[in-house]
Amino acid sequence: MQHVVHEFKILYSNIQLFKFIKKQRLLKGVHVMSNNTQESNGTELKRKLGLGTAIALGVGTTIGSGIFSSVGEVAGAAGSGIMVILSFLIGGLIMIPQNLLYTEYSTAIPEDGLFVAYLKRAGWPFMSFLSGWLSFWATDPTGIAISSLAVANYLAFFTGFSQIVVRMVAVAIIILFTALHMIKMEAGAKWQNFITMFKVLPFMILIGMGLFYMRGETMMTPAAVGAPTGIAALLAGISATTWSYDGMQSACVMGGEIKNPKRNMPIALISTVIVITLLYTALSTAAVGLLPAADLAASDAPIAAAAANIPMIGQSAGVIAAVLAIIIVTGSVSSLIMFQARIEYKMAQEGMWFKSWAKVHPKWETPYVSMLWQSGFAIVLVFAGTINDLLGYFTVICLLRSVVTFIAVFKLRKMPDYNPTYKMPCWQLMALLAVVPTMILLVSTFVWAPGQSMIAAVVAVGTGYPVYLYFKKQNNITAHTGK
Repeated sequence: MQHVVHEFKILYSNIQLFKFIKKQRLLKGVHVMSNNTQESNGTELKRKLGLGTAIALGVGTTIGSGIFSSVGEVAGAAGSGIMVILSFLIGGLIMIPQNLLYTEYSTAIPEDGLFVAYLKRAGWPFMSFLSGWLSFWATDPTGIAISSLAVANYLAFFTGFSQIVVRMVAVAIIILFTALHMIKMEAGAKWQNFITMFKVLPFMILIGMGLFYMRGETMMTPAAVGAPTGIAALLAGISATTWSYDGMQSACVMGGEIKNPKRNMPIALISTVIVITLLYTALSTAAVGLLPAADLAASDAPIAAAAANIPMIGQSAGVIAAVLAIIIVTGSVSSLIMFQARIEYKMAQEGMWFKSWAKVHPKWETPYVSMLWQSGFAIVLVFAGTINDLLGYFTVICLLRSVVTFIAVFKLRKMPDYNPTYKMPCWQLMALLAVVPTMILLVSTFVWAPGQSMIAAVVAVGTGYPVYLYFKKQNNITAHTGK
């Protein structure tokens, strides 16, 4: 009898233990679900993007429609074929210090937002706010609008679309890529990787054919009469390449979503500057080897004009250039929509923007509010008639933003909580090499367009400062002290 009672006690104890374990597992499951729900419904984005996507963001954003016209602009500024090639080569090399600086920032501050995050950490909250304020109103949605219109206009080359249809196609492109990157982030990243590789491939084919059929005497054609020569020509040519190289730091805008940023960001940023410099230098070499610099400068479509001198292409050069442009600019639109909204998302996180813009969708795990607002504003701008004119007014502000971001390293390096895993070699020199060329461009912009530059500065500060004071009062914005 005692034996039976003992067995029942053991059985009862096991049942109670089983119930206890089951209860604990359920409670743990509820706790995990609660934490996941809180994270998804909050303002934190997850690290889902790999090295390939980080590289695709930089390469895909930088290689856009600008290269199709910039070869002609550089040819006009540099004057001769050799100077055009040197301009693109040196133009790429001087971007290396900037990318090394962004590489250091991205390992010390692996967050979304680029300059918004870096300037806030440096203890300059107003400059942090102003950089994001101008990104939204002057550059980011505007860039999406212009790029989508460019794709639609290239499509009209084949279809003969009317202007209203062109604008509607541009809107459709914006809606398509916004939905893709907002609802299917992983699929959007895979698409970005694919379209970047796909648009580099025809570039390589065009470069290969151009280099094969280029003529040495064409490349050595002297500068046109009246064109700049010597160092003056080289400096002018390098300056004209600046905007072709803009965008290589794009992965930093999504720094908070890149896996293993301490390893992947340095590889991505350094690889980007090397790949693009080689591509642009090779393309410019092929172009001046097929068509004299003076003819490139006189052409509205210099790449197409150069390609027309390749046997078997000839009369099809315009069609080939249009197809290439559609592929390339489509990749740029996709890239811009994918990452740019993270700037306002970061501002909202820091209390410098409307709080709802920091929301992360519980299912999609993307900053959907920020993305919808940015793409919505871009759609409005599609129907504005003077977008390119507006961009000219804010060139000086964009350059000023870059200068301040580069200078911030001198303050950040003194902060005890600034601990980059990658540090620039000869960092003071590298920082100066990043700052000085940008300062030269800033001063030259003021000299070239003093009226527009002053208007831009007054409008930027005049509109931004009162709004900054409003958010500062509402959300108690403070400078980061590093303590």
